[in-house]
Amino acid sequence: DVQLQASGGGLVQAGGSLRLSCAASGFTFDDYAIGWFRQAPGKEREGVSCISSSDGSTYYADSVKGRFTISSDNAKNTVYLQMNSLKPEDTAVYYCAADRDEGFISSIVGFIVPKNYFYGMDYWGKGTQVTVSS
Repeated sequence: DVQLQASGGGLVQAGGSLRLSCAASGFTFDDYAIGWFRQAPGKEREGVSCISSSDGSTYYADSVKGRFTISSDNAKNTVYLQMNSLKPEDTAVYYCAADRDEGFISSIVGFIVPKNYFYGMDYWGKGTQVTVSS
């Protein structure tokens, strides 16, 4: 079975840090780009960051650049999102998704992602809640 399992969310004060993990199984990890997306209450889903598992290319939304770092451990089939200097506006459910088309997934980082775009990607998982208190 294909699985993408996001974990690591929680409650943190503004200025704090969290590290999210996206564990993948059931598909050839190296052939895919993995992206992180988030959806805040009452808002649409947006692309946060993505990484190419083949060559490590990374992409970030302007809103998180310099604060978030995406990385990949191909031996563990896991992608991480290190989130530092967290702000209350980072509060959201964070999701990871995988797609063979790195060009597509990188093109939606930093933009609102319609439902059909998100669920049209090859694989996606349930989210993990991140809450940043002021």
